[in-house]
Amino acid sequence: MTDDQIRRAPKALLHDHLDGGLRPQTIIEIAETVGYQGLPATDAEALGQWFRDSADSGSLERYLETFDHTLAVMQTVDGLQRVARECVEDLAGDGVVYAEIRYAPEQHLQAGLSLEDVVEAVNEGFRQGEKRAADAGHPIRVTALLTAMRHAAKSTEIAELVVRYRDQGVSGFDIAGAEAGFPPTRHLDAFEYLRRENAHFTIHAGEAFGLPSIWEAIQWCGADRLGHGVRIVDDLSVGDLPYTADPARFSAADPAEVTLGRLSSYVRDRRIPLEMCPSSNLQTAAADSIAHHPITLLKRLKFRVTVNTDNRLMSGTSMSREMGLLVAEAGWTVEDLRWVTINAMKSAFIPFDERLAIIEDVVKPGYAALLAEAGTAPA
Repeated sequence: MTDDQIRRAPKALLHDHLDGGLRPQTIIEIAETVGYQGLPATDAEALGQWFRDSADSGSLERYLETFDHTLAVMQTVDGLQRVARECVEDLAGDGVVYAEIRYAPEQHLQAGLSLEDVVEAVNEGFRQGEKRAADAGHPIRVTALLTAMRHAAKSTEIAELVVRYRDQGVSGFDIAGAEAGFPPTRHLDAFEYLRRENAHFTIHAGEAFGLPSIWEAIQWCGADRLGHGVRIVDDLSVGDLPYTADPARFSAADPAEVTLGRLSSYVRDRRIPLEMCPSSNLQTAAADSIAHHPITLLKRLKFRVTVNTDNRLMSGTSMSREMGLLVAEAGWTVEDLRWVTINAMKSAFIPFDERLAIIEDVVKPGYAALLAEAGTAPA
């Protein structure tokens, strides 16, 4: 596949953080407007490089500092609207036709906004972005996921916001933050409320922490999807050899040789979607290379894997780049990209008929055209 073909491929994105995808120039301009003087650079190219270098540094402290700077310019209605609008335009220009963008309203209150002010500002920015994208010939549908922080105590309040705004562009709930020491079961009240209200939610689980985090997210909290979920491979084995003993061997293993444990079998049997973010996982040491990233093995084992960006600014990435890396380094084909895109649309938090319409009217025709260029019929 050429870079142009990958860019033109219809894409569905389920795991992307609003505060992790700003344009460097936008950060500089808003910082000047609001009087924020803490930026490490005031040239867009240099600032973008600083974000990428910090995320690659191996220092958790430096990685977390990157969000201090993006959040600092997302404390006003105008700032939030602009960031949300540009997010949609950037995704649409990259071939994304459906996206769920997550953010934590509680992290945008430093300048006096209320939680409701934050949600309404971001929603308005998304609508503006959708209109601009459509006018530019790149229609896209965007919904919001409201995130609660694992270490804080606002999860029920954020869950109530999800229900209050679910007919105004908010499609679901999420929790994020450090997994170790902050299990999802601390927020059971929020999850029980969401289930009673027939609302959707995903949980960051199985990224920095292992199988217990995934098990609690599913069996105690009832997550519809898993944010990352990459450590589900810890429940796989070949003979007596666990995955952790030799990830490279598993990458080349025949799927028939791989034994699934109880938890991984349950995740696959129930078609629980995995929101996987390859480049981000390399930065957090959840994987050692794109070639050996668990997403390819899990794809071959027919787990419901999806491809995502996580933090586009910090990883210097896009959906086209993530897909391009998998094609170049893990041998993925057009058909593989089509399959994970349909997986993502099947797993989206919008109504079934709306998901089906995007699959049938946008995703399948788009990939059919790409396959025709390659002289291949869709499976």
